Amino acid sequence: MVSVLTENWTMVDPRNIRDLVRMAQEAEDAGFDMVMVSDHVLLGPSAGSGGRMANPRDYAMPGNQDPATAWPSSMVLLSAIAAATSRIRIGAIALIAPLRHPLALAKDLATLDLLSEGRLVIQPTVSWHADEYAALGVPFDRRGSILDEHLEIWRRVWRDSPVSFSGGFFSFEDIYVEPKPSRPEGPRMWFGGERLHPRLLQRLLDYGSGFHPLGRPRPEDVQVLQEGLAARGRSLRDLEMVGGTRVEFPDDHSCAPLQPALAGIPEQQALGFTTFCIKPSIFIDDRAEHAAFCRQVINQVEALTA
Repeated sequence: MVSVLTENWTMVDPRNIRDLVRMAQEAEDAGFDMVMVSDHVLLGPSAGSGGRMANPRDYAMPGNQDPATAWPSSMVLLSAIAAATSRIRIGAIALIAPLRHPLALAKDLATLDLLSEGRLVIQPTVSWHADEYAALGVPFDRRGSILDEHLEIWRRVWRDSPVSFSGGFFSFEDIYVEPKPSRPEGPRMWFGGERLHPRLLQRLLDYGSGFHPLGRPRPEDVQVLQEGLAARGRSLRDLEMVGGTRVEFPDDHSCAPLQPALAGIPEQQALGFTTFCIKPSIFIDDRAEHAAFCRQVINQVEALTA
């Protein structure tokens, strides 16, 4: 199980970053396999253009956010979690790579991977928020191509030194990015999105160790992925398949019940999914209940999947 540590602001003061680290420790103690944090550098006025989420406990999705929503630095927060834990994997999930320079980000990720002793998982993405790109001076309509250059640059600088590169956005000659991460191929990478479009499939096949779709997994996407892997002599067993828990709130002011959310796990298992994400503040409001909640999740999932 994976605990989502961002967006829990109905349960934790967003300025109390240390409490998120303590929540990671509690998840580790309960038997969770991973904690993850998502990413935004900033939000602009269009963050809520699709209508704000009705229940503030729900997942932040494209266009449903208050622009004042807190998004702590994923690199800083994960560094603290890595130092405070010893077993649990740490996930920089939905890391908006095009907003950073690929060499600087390669250095940060390699360092974080070493600090965590190889426990880092990243999910590079292009994200959806045009205001964010405009404020940082990055062309929104070229973000996919920028990400592709990031991925190729990371592959090279994590494996070799010196490295030269000449692309449409970044160029350099004979540079050294040291120290290298734990593995020559770098941290493990997940990829995912609202649908498995051809470009996303290509990234998964070239770089991916896991598939993490946004929202409930779609059987048609799994089929496309299966066919793409088969064309390369591989199968779904070669990837970590990451599902999740989605709920219907009883109203706009209450938490959701846990049991119906977990009940969807066996159906996802039948599609090949083995790892599942859950956000604590969907189910509890009281921070003091978090450790017990984590234990409850592990016990119920073990019973469901026995």
